Parts: sequence; structure tokens; C-alpha cells
Amino acid sequence: MIDASRRLLATAAAMLLVVTLVGAGGPPVAVTEPVDAPMGAAAEDEPTEVGWRLLASLNYRTGEPSEELAALAGKLVKIPGFTVPLEDWASSATEFLLVPYVGACIHTPPPPPNQLVYIEMEEGKRATLDGWNPVWVEGVLEIELTESVYGYVGFTLSGQQVYPYGP
Repeated sequence: MIDASRRLLATAAAMLLVVTLVGAGGPPVAVTEPVDAPMGAAAEDEPTEVGWRLLASLNYRTGEPSEELAALAGKLVKIPGFTVPLEDWASSATEFLLVPYVGACIHTPPPPPNQLVYIEMEEGKRATLDGWNPVWVEGVLEIELTESVYGYVGFTLSGQQVYPYGP
């Protein structure tokens, strides 16, 4: 009974986190800007925060991104999500997938390509992977619909750093 209660609480917490990360509705929210930055400008060395609703605006059937998404190609961004190792049981890696919700996996029906980000860390950097806890991944975003042995992926990110999700 105690194990069932713990599983129920863990599931409820994961669902709350998914709603927080993905959003519960409304228009896509893509960019958060520092309070002291002029409207429409972000500090040059600060990454632009990108949400999964904006990433979902990529039409993966045609490869056409929304105007707002296209403007972020080649830019420094940070995306919240969950890591999925490409090697079984890897606890750190130089390449992995970032997904919008815990449990998304390439072994079950994967999310659509516009909800998968292939991360390749910059040379000499490794990321600690813990698929149960959300992280921020910072790096340069490219909109590339590619087919790989892992399935179709809509984005690649040259990973600069990975750190725990939080405000």
C-alpha cells in the first residue's frame, strides 16, 4: 500500500512538472527577457529561453518552422526538459536527446520530431544524465529535421552546459 501511494505521488508530481514545463494552454510562450532589457532585446551573452510550445511550431511534415522559431536558428538558447541517453544506462554522455516529459523514450512511441532535441556537447564537455529530474540545456539551436538510427529529430543543439531545472 505504501509503495502504491509513493507511485501515485510520484506520478502526480511528474504530471505537475509536465504542465509547468510544457504549459497548460494559451499561446506559445517562447522568450523571456531580463527585466532591465529593452522590449525585444535580450542581453547578448544571455541565452533565450525556449519553451516546448514554440518548438512544436515546427511543421515536421514540411520542415517549415514558424517565423518566431526560425528567428532562433543559430542563436544561443536554453531549453528545459528531460535527458534520454542514447546508450543504455549511461549516467554521463557527450550526446543525448532532450524531451519535454519524463518517460519519453525512443523505445516506446517517441514524441514527434518537433518535440525531440538532439544534443551534442561541445568538445571536452560531458553532461550528467538523470532522466527523472528536469534540466536546463544551453547551447546553439539549429532547426534540422534529420533521420537517424534513433528516429526523426527536429532540432540539434550544440550543448554548452546542462544544469538542474529551477528558476
